[in-house]
Amino acid sequence: MADSLPFKVRAGTSPNVVICDCGNIPPDGERFFLLRSDAHSDNPQSNLELQIKHLEEAKKRKAGVIDTGDLMCLMQGSWDPRKSKSKVRPEHNVDNYLDSVINWCADLYEPYAHLWVMQGMGNHEASILKRHETNVIERLASRLRDRTGAAFPVTGYTGWVLFQFKIGKTQTQSIRLWHTHGTGGGGVTKGLPQAARERSYVENADIMVSGHTHDQWATRDVRLRLNSMGTVERRSLLTLKIPTYKDEYQTGLGGWAVESGHAPKPTGGYFLRFYRGREKRKGRRDSTATIKFEVREAEV
Repeated sequence: MADSLPFKVRAGTSPNVVICDCGNIPPDGERFFLLRSDAHSDNPQSNLELQIKHLEEAKKRKAGVIDTGDLMCLMQGSWDPRKSKSKVRPEHNVDNYLDSVINWCADLYEPYAHLWVMQGMGNHEASILKRHETNVIERLASRLRDRTGAAFPVTGYTGWVLFQFKIGKTQTQSIRLWHTHGTGGGGVTKGLPQAARERSYVENADIMVSGHTHDQWATRDVRLRLNSMGTVERRSLLTLKIPTYKDEYQTGLGGWAVESGHAPKPTGGYFLRFYRGREKRKGRRDSTATIKFEVREAEV
C-alpha cells in the first residue's frame, strides 16, 4: 500500500522532524492529510466508530495521518487515583494492563499504519514514561512496523512536518507544519492564550497545530516580513486546535467532566488539503504556480 501513496516520509536531522515528500501536484491535483489528536482510544468513551470512519476516508483519499498525541488514555492502572471500573474496557482489565492496551491499539491501527506521517506524544503517554520508564508510543510504533513494514514515524511532544512539493519540472516549494500536543486547561479561553504564546516563539511555521484541551477552532493570521531585496512580504499562518474523539460529557448524567463544570466538547478532526493555485507577482502582469492549502472539518 505504501508504494501507491502520493507521498513518502523520512526522518529529518532533528529527532522530532519528519519530511514528507508530496511529489509533483498537477494543475487539477491535490493532496490530503488527516489531522487528529486526543483519540484516547482505550477509553470506553472514545468514539471508535467515528475514528474508523475518518481513517477509512483517509485511506480512500490516500491521505496521510498526522496525530499530535494522547492516542491512548492509560488512566486505569492500579497506580492511578483517577481509575474507575466504568472507564476500562473488559479486554484491558488484566494484570498486564499497559501491554494489553498497546497490543489492542496495534490491532486497531494496523490497517492504517502506512498512512501515518507522524505520531506525537501527549501528556497521557508522557506521564507513563515519567512514572513507569516505558515509552508506549515507541512500543506501539515498533509493533506496527514489525507487523506491516510501515515507517510509522514518531516525533515528540512538539515537532515539525516539512511538506515538500514539486511544481512542473524545476519549481519547488516547502510548507512547514509545527505541532504540539498542547498545554493548559482550555476552559472558556479554549487554548487561545497558549496558541498566542506559541506563535511568539515559533518563527517560520505556515501551519501550527495543537490538541490537548479538546476544543476546536481555526484562525488565520497575516505576518509581515522584509526580504533581502527590501520588499515587504505578507505571510499567512494557519493555527488549528484539534478536537478529540472522546465524548467525556455524554448526556450530562455525571462523571468528572460534568461534576467539574466542563462543557461538552466537539469530536472529530480536520482534513488538510494542498492544491495548485496561482499567485500574481508584484509589478508583473503574469502569475506563477504555487501550492496553497485549506482545512475542512472531517465529517461527523
